[in-house]
Amino acid sequence: MKKFLKKTICASLICFYFFQIEKVQAIVPYYYFPTIKNLQKQSLYIGKNAYQLLYFGQYEDSLNLAKLAVKINAKDEKLWLILAEAQIANKEYKNALNSLNKAEQINSNISEIYFAKSNVYLKISQQTRAKSALEKGIKIEPNNHKAIFQLGNILLMEKNYSEAIKLFDKSIKIKPDFWQAINNQGLAYFERNNVNLSIKLFESAISIEENAEPLLGLASCIKINNTKLAIQLAKKALAKNPKYVNYKYRKEQLWGEKLQASTEILLQNKQLEKDVILAKSKISE
Repeated sequence: MKKFLKKTICASLICFYFFQIEKVQAIVPYYYFPTIKNLQKQSLYIGKNAYQLLYFGQYEDSLNLAKLAVKINAKDEKLWLILAEAQIANKEYKNALNSLNKAEQINSNISEIYFAKSNVYLKISQQTRAKSALEKGIKIEPNNHKAIFQLGNILLMEKNYSEAIKLFDKSIKIKPDFWQAINNQGLAYFERNNVNLSIKLFESAISIEENAEPLLGLASCIKINNTKLAIQLAKKALAKNPKYVNYKYRKEQLWGEKLQASTEILLQNKQLEKDVILAKSKISE
């Protein structure tokens, strides 16, 4: 009986011990502490999602996700770049520049940082800084035809036509079917009174893509010598993009004063009256 009692007490104590452990395990929660690697992966995943939202025009959601990604991992320049893009889309230009400065501090050898900075500086009308940022980016990536083209555009704004033409030419050598650069050479040559060369360049741009800009540019060039064709081209241009009826819009596309004056005269032609009214009504809508 004594032995039996001892065994019973011993078994009870063992059972109590195990039950106590189960109780403790049931009460104390289990925490997962992610490693730095996992956090980095998660931040990149969030950053990619932010970029996708930006692509689909969900700017505010993109900004919130990009901020979260940077909070998780502030040492990745790619995430700062995504945040800057989201801030630009939300017109937070000062914050975007701060984000780009952070990215540059982490890695100063990424051309996209300087191209993005240039974009911001242009939006806030700081052309000199925009030009400087582009030049830094091009030093890192000398064959970026779009960046070279954009630098040419800044020189076009500054009315430095000869240097702008050289940069457009350089851009075309890298990408021969880059009609935008060919078109902008046409804009520059018109301001230098070389109308014949402008005609050839606008025709060349149209042969690559029938865009409204070179169509109207060509129409303005030939309005005196070939009025019939000029009217046809102008009609087609306004149908493709009614915004080109607007002086201010053409100025934003870097049209110079001489081409603007020529285009205004063309658009006053009675044969274009209905097309001009229709284009203006589409803009107002």
